[in-house]
Amino acid sequence: MTAAPGAPDASPAPVRILLCDDHAVVRAGLLALLDSAPDIEVVGEAGTGEEALALSAKLAPDVVLMDLQLGDGIDGVETTRRLTAAPGATPHVLVLTTYDTDADITRAIEAGATGYLLKAERPEELFAAIQAAAQGRTALSAPVASRVMANLRSPRPTLTDRERDILTQLAQGLGNREIAKALFISEATVKTHLGRIYDKLGVDTRAGAVSVAKEQRLLP
Repeated sequence: MTAAPGAPDASPAPVRILLCDDHAVVRAGLLALLDSAPDIEVVGEAGTGEEALALSAKLAPDVVLMDLQLGDGIDGVETTRRLTAAPGATPHVLVLTTYDTDADITRAIEAGATGYLLKAERPEELFAAIQAAAQGRTALSAPVASRVMANLRSPRPTLTDRERDILTQLAQGLGNREIAKALFISEATVKTHLGRIYDKLGVDTRAGAVSVAKEQRLLP
């Protein structure tokens, strides 16, 4: 049925998207894909977290499609935290990444991400997730949702950001002195954190801590 002359257009406004990915080729592919969806409009592209923050403040997108690893500068998790904590109206952040460790998922959700998708998803799944995120509804890839549910049934140890940093250095084979130097903290502080990590993971050796962390996917 044809709308009467002068009648308002009943079609909903497209979801306004800001892309944030440090790979230009990936952004170009996403732009081409999203342009094929009539109810989605890409209003900007960012290659760094800093650019995403500036463009979001300027363009006021509905959803920021966020990669986690952004090369130099702040990463996707910190960018998400700053976007969602900004004063006034804030965009919803939908993480789109290849990383699916428990540590990455937890950090992104704690930072305020509305959804978490893997780049292997089919286009229609991405489109649906964008629409859900624009409405403030949670959107998770099936593997991510399964992992979140498994963690709820059998909670993993909760590590602080500093403990994760130290555990990551530990997994690379660094000693206490090297870890202290890399993280700009004292050796005594490293030892204190290691004691807490051992307690939380139920181990008493460095090798045991790394083994359990890998088994429970606590490392980024």
